[in-house]
Amino acid sequence: MHFKLLITLFVISPSLIIFGQASVYLDPGASIDKRVNDLLSKMTIEEKVGQMTQADHKAILNLDDVTNYYLGSVLSGGGSDPASGNTPIAWTNLYDSLQQKALQSRLKIPIISGIDAVHGHNNVIGATVFPHNIGMGATRNPDLIESAARVSAIEIAATGIHWTFAPCIAVPRDERWGRTYEGFGETAELAVLFAPAAVRGYQTDSLNSPTSIAACAKHFVGDGGTLYGKDQGDTQIAEEELRRIHLPGYIAAIKSDVKTIMASYNSWNGIKLHGHSYLINEVLKAELGFTGFVVSDWAAIDQIPGDYTSDVEISINAGIDMVMVPSDYEIFFNTLLVLVNQNKISMDRINDAVTRILRVKFELGLFENPLVDRSLLPLIGSEEHREVARQCVRESQVLLKLNDNVLPLPKENIKVLVAGDHADNIGLQTGGWTIEWLGKSGNITEGTSILQGLRKVAPNVDFIYSADGKFDITDADYAIAVVGEEPYAEGSGDRDDLYLDKDQTKMVRNLKNMGVPVITILISGRPIIINSVLHNSDALFASWLPGTESDGIAEIIFGDFEPKGVLPISWPKSMEQIPLNYGDKDYDPLFAYGFGITEYKNSEIGSAPILNSAMLSEDRMYIDLSFNKSMKNIEISETELFVVNNYLNPIKVQNYKLSKICDNNIIVRLNESIDEASRLSISYKQGNLSSKDGGKLDQFNNVEVIISD
Repeated sequence: MHFKLLITLFVISPSLIIFGQASVYLDPGASIDKRVNDLLSKMTIEEKVGQMTQADHKAILNLDDVTNYYLGSVLSGGGSDPASGNTPIAWTNLYDSLQQKALQSRLKIPIISGIDAVHGHNNVIGATVFPHNIGMGATRNPDLIESAARVSAIEIAATGIHWTFAPCIAVPRDERWGRTYEGFGETAELAVLFAPAAVRGYQTDSLNSPTSIAACAKHFVGDGGTLYGKDQGDTQIAEEELRRIHLPGYIAAIKSDVKTIMASYNSWNGIKLHGHSYLINEVLKAELGFTGFVVSDWAAIDQIPGDYTSDVEISINAGIDMVMVPSDYEIFFNTLLVLVNQNKISMDRINDAVTRILRVKFELGLFENPLVDRSLLPLIGSEEHREVARQCVRESQVLLKLNDNVLPLPKENIKVLVAGDHADNIGLQTGGWTIEWLGKSGNITEGTSILQGLRKVAPNVDFIYSADGKFDITDADYAIAVVGEEPYAEGSGDRDDLYLDKDQTKMVRNLKNMGVPVITILISGRPIIINSVLHNSDALFASWLPGTESDGIAEIIFGDFEPKGVLPISWPKSMEQIPLNYGDKDYDPLFAYGFGITEYKNSEIGSAPILNSAMLSEDRMYIDLSFNKSMKNIEISETELFVVNNYLNPIKVQNYKLSKICDNNIIVRLNESIDEASRLSISYKQGNLSSKDGGKLDQFNNVEVIISD
């Protein structure tokens, strides 16, 4: 009996012995602190520096470099697909090939593989893609955000990756910023609400579960507050404002035990965050007690003033633990080695960084299970996962306008025109960070386009589609216009002009001129200037960037579900109002933060009609007044309407009558053509304008007339 026991110990013990000493770090029964300390004590300075180095897999031309440089991490940047093709199995094989090289190193320290999976496993064809964060913020439902992150974690883990660079908890304060859609909304309240939910979904209660991955809160800190909304720009605000608006989301994430945090490209009052020792070392690590590791953004240390050597020195001493190089990893590795040997970076700083990195690797169980669990592959893009995404789409829809007797649409015996190239294009509806970094037009992955979703939800409806919105028929019952932005990411999305494309604006107007109710679906990553489109729509949804399961939009339109979404961000009337945020002095948005129509309900019979908007005609001779209900056709003699030009000069009204196109509209004929540079307002004093159901119009004052978008 004792002899057998000795034999057993002899068989097991070699796997726990390195250089004749027991290797506690390979013992899964030992505490993580003991394993980290044991491994750290065995590591050379080269092995430690390697752990602090993160390379993009496409930059690794010789896989032996993973072993020779002791790389701690490999990432796949946006659009950085496996050479063998963008399929789940190709991603799995890529990961295993990299990990097997890491396990050939002296100490067999596994890599941690990272990816920008920011709205699902969005780099992988066939994965479930969720709405971008701005849409998720509209749900006000943290449980749903947790479920989405849980699905994402499972699909990410199925390809072997254990780390996502998400959630982004930026607080976008300027709509011109090209990353606005990556934040949950314009208030710290939303970052605090959703950051913990996302972290829980990714990491769960047990990080070493086969389907748990490390989360990364980003970008620390103030990236959404840059001057003029310039990506990677300067956030010129006092520390009180930085702490009040931009820091609370990180506090919430840290309390939820987020394992990693990514530093931000931006500066704070002139100092780049990647070199900001006060914010990283003193605030994040010391004051807030963050014990995970801080990773840099893509080649971000290069933006620190000075040469590359000083960039490395400043960033590591400022508290960056792992550097996303991502290409010249040999140069970074050798530069950091020299700086340590010159005592410009202390061994204490190196040991602290490596300790933080190793702790996460042990918590993930990478030493015990370094290779892919391929049994998870069938879950990628599964129907169960797509149903979670559909629910996210349903709850993210914000209904901004609804006239009486428009929604929900009936599911049979109607003919519906569907217009716009966004209606049947997966790439346009998913936006940036989908398959490619900047996103791309076309059916770039598996999913349901908006048109496909309409046909799926209402198979007995006659849908007629035109990408350019040109139709030859005259007997349609409704029109659905799908308009929006082209895909973009980061700096490429920075815009000084947020007006909707003029061709799309004209398309919606043309549909309205056909005399049918128009339902507009707006696909965008932020509020854009939509006054003309809003005026010519009987219902309008802010649908954000809904991801692959846009049949959730159709389910709202046809009444399977009522809309729930409310605005996570204030909606401006014009570019002159931007930046616009809740709590601003003289806050006067087109739609306020938190606005959203959440039930399909007509106005009460006999209630006063509501003026939606007033718009000048193309020939500048008429003002079109749009109301929420049908108006009475009456020759008006006693009603008092006043039009003022440039706030001072009265414009005489010649006559007005019910529109021939839509009985929700009154057409006011002016006595003169209006100059293009004019600003008009219209007022109504008590008269005899009323709705068909007997509601008497209340007076209104100085309503601004839409000139054009």
